Amino acid sequence: MTVITSLAEKRQEKQLRYERNMLRELSLEKLRTKALEHFVPFYTAYRMFPSVVEEGCIDLAIEAYLLGARYSRFGYYGEPAASVRCRCAQEEKYLIDTLFDFLCFWGNIDNDFLSQSLYDACEQYIGNWWTEGFERGKKRRRLKLR
Repeated sequence: MTVITSLAEKRQEKQLRYERNMLRELSLEKLRTKALEHFVPFYTAYRMFPSVVEEGCIDLAIEAYLLGARYSRFGYYGEPAASVRCRCAQEEKYLIDTLFDFLCFWGNIDNDFLSQSLYDACEQYIGNWWTEGFERGKKRRRLKLR
């Protein structure tokens, strides 16, 4: 007897395999340094950048990277990055808002000016990682490294 597998299961396996391959190109050290670059100025009250905050930033950077890689298929077929970014604007905004709420919670940030600049930093951070994933995904597709 043959085993019947659904298309959704196959699609999910393929997606997980692609994400694993994309994550092989990503260095943990680079993730850490980018998180420190973007968010250390908001945590001047601490002697060291809190590891909980660092881990949260890294998690969301990975999600943004994978989101960009997932949408790189459209860039490979000739669509400009700006219009591809519009396709996933809702998911990207969700990541930005999640990171902002996470950082506000751990940083006790109540000042409106400070929170606005933190939100801008979150947008830039997530946007940079989305772009990184998009470009790397496009490159992998061009080289046929699925």
